[in-house]
Amino acid sequence: MKSPLAPGIRLITSFSRDGWYRGFILFLTFLFYTAYHLSRKPISIVKSELHKNCSTVIPPPDLNITNNETWCDWAPFDQDNYQTLFGILDNCFLVAYAIGMFFSGIFGERLPLRYYLSFGMLMSGLFTCLFGLGFYLKIHSIYYYAVIQVFNGIMQTTGWPAVVACVGNWFGKGKRGFIMGVWNSHTSVGNILGSLIAGAFVSSAWGMSFIVPGLIIASTGILCFFFLVEKPEDVNCTTPQHHSEEERSETEPLLQNSSHIERTANGAITVEPSEVAAEPTEAISFCGALSIPGVVEFSLCLLFAKLVSYTFLYWLPLYISNVAHFDAKEAGDMSTLFDVGGIFGGIMAGLVSDYTGGRATTCAFMLIAAAPMLFLYNYIGQRSIGTTVGMLLLCGGLVNGPYALITTAVSADLGTHESLRGNSRALSTVTAIIDGTGSVGAAVGPLLAGLISPTGWNNVFYMLISADILACLFLSRLVYKEAQGWCRRSP
Repeated sequence: MKSPLAPGIRLITSFSRDGWYRGFILFLTFLFYTAYHLSRKPISIVKSELHKNCSTVIPPPDLNITNNETWCDWAPFDQDNYQTLFGILDNCFLVAYAIGMFFSGIFGERLPLRYYLSFGMLMSGLFTCLFGLGFYLKIHSIYYYAVIQVFNGIMQTTGWPAVVACVGNWFGKGKRGFIMGVWNSHTSVGNILGSLIAGAFVSSAWGMSFIVPGLIIASTGILCFFFLVEKPEDVNCTTPQHHSEEERSETEPLLQNSSHIERTANGAITVEPSEVAAEPTEAISFCGALSIPGVVEFSLCLLFAKLVSYTFLYWLPLYISNVAHFDAKEAGDMSTLFDVGGIFGGIMAGLVSDYTGGRATTCAFMLIAAAPMLFLYNYIGQRSIGTTVGMLLLCGGLVNGPYALITTAVSADLGTHESLRGNSRALSTVTAIIDGTGSVGAAVGPLLAGLISPTGWNNVFYMLISADILACLFLSRLVYKEAQGWCRRSP
């Protein structure tokens, strides 16, 4: 009698070859961008160690102390302008990241993604380690740390357009919101791991808070070089369908000249079938990508959504430390709850947008709900541990949900828009435009927080609430279009 296959083997054989490859690529790209975010997080954890209230620290007996409040701080962050200096470091990274992102997508379309990602992760690891070496080499120059941040910001731009383009190549539109909502949890997982790793060393030797994450991202760069597969056809797998037949019949290629164009009620553009041009093979231009419907609106929305998210990324541990009076490690650990909430927020945003077909409406609803939650967190969030935990989880989900949806499923939808007629090379440029615009907000947010925080944390939260409302307003036209579509479909 022939014995049945082992349960594990049955599970393995139940998946097709295409399924295994897709799962493998999803896992690899998840790991890669987790490493990217893991290496960005240490600076926010180390801030509260570079400048703290030294009057509560017992000094070594052989140390001659001239200032009881700053003797344990790391120069040049031992002065009253330390928050401004932290803001400079944040913006050296974020401005370089924002500017570099617009060029990164262009390079990503024209270079093999495997080489591009591997190089970017290796160089990001190098510059992250160099920042940490400042501790062991006893470097106290703000210029050293600022230059390191600039180069690290440029190298970090290699990540996002490349990983989104790779995932977009392997997965069709069907349940893209849910798949990418789960996949995009790499942002929050990276932030959590970065906080925990940096927190483990911050009080004893803060240089290791940078060196260990730097070595991790460099290691993933080596992994990328040996295992990443850019497109399904490279390994004879089936190419996914990026749009439905209904979408094919409703949209016009933007990259063609046509003599008869007709705009329908929902804003779609139709042409005579005979006028459809051949599939483009050249990379799309910057202006061509901007002309794709929805790119400008989602880009401007992301600018303000990312402003809020990155202000929390860089300033939340210091806020918790100052307001709740936690030490650096405790504040870093507590701040990870915001990212835990972000994981669930991204997944829920993907699920709801897949079910309703309303990407813009889902984002707008979460942005509207986030504004009062931020107000409540500032006023009641530190009253008890339970309140702090609950509010951080809720705010993290509402703030990071729209950010996650726009940078993943929306970017992939627009980068494989039917108007491009299968020009998959547009995906990297569209992703770079959307995330690059968002990165301008990511640079402005922490800068404003550094300038405003000396006047009081209340003012920082008013700024964040205003940014949330503005993000929602930029989606109003798209929300109206989606509502029109639902009304037409209703019986």
